Amino acid sequence: MLFVRHATTPGMRAARFPAEEDADAADLARAAALGPALAATVAWAWAAPARAARQTAAALGLDARIVPALAEADCGRWRGLPYERVAREEPDALASWLSDPHAAPHGGESRAALAIRVAAWLDSVREEPGGVVVCDAGAIRAALGHALGLDPPAAGRIDLAPLSTTELAVTREGWRVAHVNRKVLS
Repeated sequence: MLFVRHATTPGMRAARFPAEEDADAADLARAAALGPALAATVAWAWAAPARAARQTAAALGLDARIVPALAEADCGRWRGLPYERVAREEPDALASWLSDPHAAPHGGESRAALAIRVAAWLDSVREEPGGVVVCDAGAIRAALGHALGLDPPAAGRIDLAPLSTTELAVTREGWRVAHVNRKVLS
């Protein structure tokens, strides 16, 4: 299972909590350049419902099924806000969210709920080899956490660049990590 982090968005560059927005045109052009080679080897493709994920999948030439389970965690009232602003205005709430995977002080979804949702989906597609998933970092970190037995705070320390790939391979015992954050699109 090859995960591709979707193309950069204005919110990613501005260090804001995820919100619905378009992917950068330059990143989509880079994705389109890789698309033919990737699409030729893909048996299945899935994408998160976020516009940037759908646009990235399309740029890669993938006919991706949209999967709600691959969405980023709902950040509630923090959606689209700069991380710095939340840290300044709600430091205790942010500290709680970062340290407690079950906390959702923003009124949205906890990181634990995201991890459970992604793990359930990942295990449901174990028998579908050759798949590509286009989504954002939260879902990829949740998949890595599931594969490695990490809790959401530990998985949250994994760096994932836009348009990088992370690969998981299915085994009898679960999942094996083949590579993480491989920057194939630069």
